[in-house]
Amino acid sequence: MSTVIPNNPLAAPHLFQDPRLSPARSDGLQQHNMSGRKRKADEELDNDRSHDRMSTSPTASPSMQHRALPAQRTIKRTRTHTSAGRPLPLGRLLQTLSADELRNLVQNICNERSDIRDTIVTKAPRPSVESTLSVLSKYEHDFRESFPLGNRPTSDYAYNRVRQSLLQLIEALRDYTPYYLPPQETQTGLSLSYLDAVTNIIHRLPDWDTYQHQRHKNDAYDEIGRAWALVIREAAKTAGGFRLQLGNWDQKLMEHNNKSGGRITEAVNELQGAMGYTQTGAADPGPSQPSAMDQRAAIRQQLLSGTYGAPELGVGPGHW
Repeated sequence: MSTVIPNNPLAAPHLFQDPRLSPARSDGLQQHNMSGRKRKADEELDNDRSHDRMSTSPTASPSMQHRALPAQRTIKRTRTHTSAGRPLPLGRLLQTLSADELRNLVQNICNERSDIRDTIVTKAPRPSVESTLSVLSKYEHDFRESFPLGNRPTSDYAYNRVRQSLLQLIEALRDYTPYYLPPQETQTGLSLSYLDAVTNIIHRLPDWDTYQHQRHKNDAYDEIGRAWALVIREAAKTAGGFRLQLGNWDQKLMEHNNKSGGRITEAVNELQGAMGYTQTGAADPGPSQPSAMDQRAAIRQQLLSGTYGAPELGVGPGHW
């Protein structure tokens, strides 16, 4: 029987099945080859294990002990600082506090330590008039917001509802006002600006139906009137007396006195005396006719005293 030779000359002849072998014999040869391969793999595995035991054995040869092991891959990990908890640094702690919490903290510390209180009072920045008025405006806003709805704002019921916030506003006025008076405040302009603003706050307080409730506003007028008188009296001693004329403070004070019902008349009297002091303090022009400045000053003095237009001044019908 002739065999078929493949056309491809590169094909291996042993890959073709020998026709002389029966199918049963061919299967037997395959099983035999598989079992041989398995035994060979087991022998190689045993050799590897025995080789490892020899390499780790203390009786291994020096050449085996000093043989370099293959390099292993190492993973670098980030170091974390979580060993133990600790308090916040002072700077970080202060960043978490609100303005009210920080204010209460400082107040409590000052109450316990008088030396720290004195240091803070000495080292703290000087408050400006604007910042102080901003604080007072907040007290006034809280007072306005505390009024009940649907009731007359001057009634006894409304007074009882807003009494606490009213007392807080009055107490703040009493604490801040002396800070802007001489000799603590040496600048007359700052003192007058502060007094003008807080006097308007007092004007905005309601006139209560019950007279006993009105005492808070009346007492505030009396105190602010004495403050006006003190500033004007000190201003008259220096060149600040002329500022009373230049800033029209005489007119503003007259308006405040009218709104208060004449409760700051003491300050008006001091203003009249200061205006007279500045006029007499000028150079005496002699017995000749008074200058235009003196005439204007005399007219303003008469306006303040309420005698402007009297016949002896030469003012009236037929003189203009």
